[in-house]
Amino acid sequence: MKALVIDDALMSATLICHLLRKMGIEAISADDGQAGIELFKEQRPDVVLLDANLPGLDGYGVAKRIRQLERDGEWTPIIFLTSRSSDEDLQRGIEVGGDDFLVKPVSEVVLNAKVRAMQRIAQMRYSLVVLTRRLDEANKELTRLSSVDGLTGISNRRQFDESLAREWARSLRSAAPLSLLMCDVDYFKQYNDLYGHQAGDECLIAVARVLQSRVKRPADVAARYGGEEFAIVLPDTDKDGAISVAETVREGIAELKMRHEGAKIGMLSISIGVASVIATREGSAAEMLLAAADAALYAAKQKGRNRVESAPGGSA
Repeated sequence: MKALVIDDALMSATLICHLLRKMGIEAISADDGQAGIELFKEQRPDVVLLDANLPGLDGYGVAKRIRQLERDGEWTPIIFLTSRSSDEDLQRGIEVGGDDFLVKPVSEVVLNAKVRAMQRIAQMRYSLVVLTRRLDEANKELTRLSSVDGLTGISNRRQFDESLAREWARSLRSAAPLSLLMCDVDYFKQYNDLYGHQAGDECLIAVARVLQSRVKRPADVAARYGGEEFAIVLPDTDKDGAISVAETVREGIAELKMRHEGAKIGMLSISIGVASVIATREGSAAEMLLAAADAALYAAKQKGRNRVESAPGGSA
């Protein structure tokens, strides 16, 4: 533990430093306010013993400056040294950030008690800060986990819904195009029946990786919509751009070359429906875009699967 003593009275400062060292505390000292502030910045002591009646910048001004120098979450106990302790002195000391008063001449017993008390309070405060930070980190992790699909590691349905609603509102404001891809793994039930559920899970993970690799911008969101169905939200993307992304996704699945004896082509494939819109009516809802993409996906399935189909007219 390190203590900073700021006292212009040499005998008083020497005595206090001596008593602190007897307590096993490293003591450093300054004889005026400005020097004390500089030492505080350099040494970052665990406690400050501060004469209230310093020449020039008095102890109250020094205490106020120390509090300004502390970073978020920091708190250094400040004990004022004074030859008087009126109610007004106490009130002023607390207002500028002081924690306690010690009357001169300093008693070794009282000094020991007050410093140890401040040390305990500082330790409890530090423990509370650490706990708060851990809780913040845990809450951030819980928030992250609540938006991630447990199997595939990409965004889940909740995150998809929030993203689609957010981007729909942004499209309303900016008149920028918004596109949605609805994707479905072809003959997935047969894949599960042939190779088992564990292989089915591994298949979905592989598909999710392909989708995630095809979204390039921070605002793009690839999500597991449910079961073997996936979705990609593409802000600021028109119909042609969305179809291009969809084709790269379909090609990426083909490049996996995953055997699927239950499919007509003998390999794993995916069908994709594309819908694009510029949201211009306040009464519209993102569900319109979702319904259009879903209808396009149904058309892709009806036309033989392993293909990309877009909503008629390129709008929802």
